[in-house]
Amino acid sequence: MNQHILEKLDLVSGFVPINIGSARVGDIVSMKNWGRCAIVFFAAAGTAGDDPTLTVEQCNNVAGSNAKALDFTRVDVKQGTLTSVGTWTKVTQAADNEYTDATSAEVQKIWVIDIKAEDLDVDNGFDCIRASVGDAGTANQIAAMLYILHEPRYAKEGGVSAIAD
Repeated sequence: MNQHILEKLDLVSGFVPINIGSARVGDIVSMKNWGRCAIVFFAAAGTAGDDPTLTVEQCNNVAGSNAKALDFTRVDVKQGTLTSVGTWTKVTQAADNEYTDATSAEVQKIWVIDIKAEDLDVDNGFDCIRASVGDAGTANQIAAMLYILHEPRYAKEGGVSAIAD
């Protein structure tokens, strides 16, 4: 199939590159028109002990109403000097809506959490997600977060907005 990449997925900024010495709450995306959303957290090295914690929630709408935990068990990571890390490491955890790595502050990192729309509490009207990063200490640890929505329910040129209900 010869489709342009943006006919198969959508990219939405969770938050732009910023110091995560303060908590950062990502934008909210709607999964109504998508089967999956990969949350990509990308961060520079910081100071040992200032490890970021990534939290995922589900909401009733893109305004963030009735936010509640959205548990996941798998995180794929690349950590170290990223120009020399060629493969992903799959991390499995007990179901939780948070992920942290106790030695991640001092290395560069990319974390990916892939959420399926069917994992949301759709029976109670939850069809949106957001991710956030807690205060990672005082060090200048620069990070960004990106949502990659994929498996579109309806493919169309120009896509469908994931930041509107």
